[in-house]
Amino acid sequence: MVVPSSKLQDLIEEIRGAKTQAQEREVIQKECAHIRASFRDGDPLHRHRQLAKLLYVHMLGYPAHFGQMECLKLIASPRFTDKRVGYLGAMLLLDERQDAHLLITNSIKNDLSQGIQAVQGLALCTLSTVGSAEMCRDLATEVEKLLLQPGPYVRKKAVLTAVHIIRKVPELSNIFLPPCAQLLHERHHGVLLGTITLITELCERSPAALKHFRKVVPQLVQILWTLVTTGYSTEHSISGVSDPFLQVQILRLLRILGRNHEESSETMNDLLAQVATNTDTSRNAGNAVLFETVLTIMDIRSVAGLRVLAVNILGRFLLNSDKNIRYVALTSLLRVVQSDHSAVQRHRPTVVECLREPDASLSRRALELSLALVNSSNVRAMTQELQSFLESCPPDLRADCASGILLAAERFAPTKRWHIDTILRVLTMAGTHVRDDAVANLTQLIGGAQELHAYSVRRLYSALAEDISQQPLVQVAAWCIGEYGDLLLEGSCEETEPLQVEEEEVLALLEKVLQSHMSLPATRGYALTALMKLSTRLRGDNNRIRQVVSVYGSCLDVELQQRAVEYNALFQKYDYMRAAILEKMPLVERGGTQDEEAKESKEAQHSEAAVIPTEPQTSKLLDLLDLLDGTSGAAQPPPPLEPSSEGTSVHLLDLPCVSPAPASIPNLKVFEREGLQLTLSFVRPPGTPALLLIMVTAINTSEADVTHFVCQAAVPKSFQLQLQAPSGDTVPAQGGLPMTQLLRILNPKKAPLRLKLRLTYNHFGQSVQEIFEVNNLPVETWQ
Repeated sequence: MVVPSSKLQDLIEEIRGAKTQAQEREVIQKECAHIRASFRDGDPLHRHRQLAKLLYVHMLGYPAHFGQMECLKLIASPRFTDKRVGYLGAMLLLDERQDAHLLITNSIKNDLSQGIQAVQGLALCTLSTVGSAEMCRDLATEVEKLLLQPGPYVRKKAVLTAVHIIRKVPELSNIFLPPCAQLLHERHHGVLLGTITLITELCERSPAALKHFRKVVPQLVQILWTLVTTGYSTEHSISGVSDPFLQVQILRLLRILGRNHEESSETMNDLLAQVATNTDTSRNAGNAVLFETVLTIMDIRSVAGLRVLAVNILGRFLLNSDKNIRYVALTSLLRVVQSDHSAVQRHRPTVVECLREPDASLSRRALELSLALVNSSNVRAMTQELQSFLESCPPDLRADCASGILLAAERFAPTKRWHIDTILRVLTMAGTHVRDDAVANLTQLIGGAQELHAYSVRRLYSALAEDISQQPLVQVAAWCIGEYGDLLLEGSCEETEPLQVEEEEVLALLEKVLQSHMSLPATRGYALTALMKLSTRLRGDNNRIRQVVSVYGSCLDVELQQRAVEYNALFQKYDYMRAAILEKMPLVERGGTQDEEAKESKEAQHSEAAVIPTEPQTSKLLDLLDLLDGTSGAAQPPPPLEPSSEGTSVHLLDLPCVSPAPASIPNLKVFEREGLQLTLSFVRPPGTPALLLIMVTAINTSEADVTHFVCQAAVPKSFQLQLQAPSGDTVPAQGGLPMTQLLRILNPKKAPLRLKLRLTYNHFGQSVQEIFEVNNLPVETWQ
């Protein structure tokens, strides 16, 4: 018996009338049961009604998979009402991951060969929605025939279906090349828009198609010229712009055809100038056309005057009241600033004004563009503007702004004093947001400017006396006071205001840093080392310094405690060596060897008097080779080291944590990509022949910083490996201070060394992971 069938409208009213979700589920479950019963009984007259109700249930998020086969039956029906609902159901309930969708291939082919336009349109829509690669191969010939049908309704849908076929099966591109050339003569804008989209897809996927369609550039130019010069049309004009959708699509196609092609670009120049100067910018439609015009000008080989015109259009966009248009303009200027730097510089005041935008996305883009506009001629003015922005910028932008100012100052500083003043001001305003290498860079800069030692120590002392919360500033100030404390006490510096400082005031300030709850362990290490160095620079009694150092001999922080114990040993047992050990660091010029720079960075943080081994990190003493080879199981810590063949027990953690000195083993470059280089240098300490020290040095010569850099290593099971902590996780751009990391490998059996490295980092906004094996290590590393 056939179950009585309700109408779709009745079901919608009943569902909307449900008071609770439970009532809604009850109504839907009851109706789904009726629909299943109707499908089982095979009611042909009401099948399309039942499927329509099921599709509505599916749109509400309830399961409707049991209606898939009913879709196939309705598609095969000769009645148009059945086909319409059947094709709609197929588009909603089927996809190419299910084998059932292949069963409608023959029905679609039959409907495409019929002369009924409505049925052909339904079949084409379904093919372009759920058509898999197999279906596209079977039906591509039928779609090609429909491209030249007399009715624009079918031609438009056939063109869009051809786009889907090309995306699914790119090798079928050749069969659509001849029809496209004929369709370009079409006067119907819908068909013409679809044709331009199809040609764009073909050119992007096939070099042969790109070469073929460069011949039609004059025809495309003529079509766009007609659109630009045509007056108002009620059918196609939007906000006074003639069919902006078609104009935008033609401009995108011209951009592809003119890229790296002189002849095609020459053909477009006059047209692009006409569009750029005659398009109405009072409405959003005109702005969209202008933006595509700018992108096309910048992407093809256009003349210099046209590129300046494009940059000026983007400059006008910056004055628009619409935030979206301003954002698009900033993003586009950021893309072209490297190739058209002088043209973008003309709009620098407007870009700087955008820094004060309340919208965070706009201010971030303006900051990136402002940093890109800094050069040697405007570095003073731009740095002043950026520092003003740094004082009031949102917290999430402070790190980018501070790092950008430091990089710009490093690249374009007119004088060393200006460079030092700029860094000090940034550290004072946003010290907690600067990059990891800011402290090392500033100490190196001050150390290399002998004529500014007195000036720097006075400036840093004054800044430290005002604020001890900015940890990088405190670290640099403590280092500088320790190195040049005698200059601070002399009081003879013509470049600063007279400042009389007593020894007790300096010691009290450093003790304040040591006792402050805001001081990090590293900062306390700087302050303690500064006190120790002052013991050789001050003329008074050192008892106060002795007492402070002895107090920290029982500190809970292991590193600070060890440093204090070693300093106490200098006072008690090796007092005759103290002055020589704590003398001023030698001047190191920037641009020295990598080993000198790494040594400078370390000495900026540690006194020569204290050699502090790093804390053992069991998690890093892993044999990662199993992990990299793909075997399962958790990595286990290595067993205790066996005695060497010489009978001496050697443990990696007993060795001093210092950078290896230069040795005769040649360096080895093992990795290079997009400006990032990785070099290995080797040292075998004479006293422990089974030990090999490898210094991994990363240098970045690209335009962008490498951030979140992590280097992991793996060795065979017969070796023991320890990874020391790296000097940082950021490799600065433009060949800045390199990042270093020490590997210790114990090879008691003197077996040939194999090394696997895994690098993970972010570069140019993308996450990168590289795994590779180093097999060409010098034989001196293991023999």
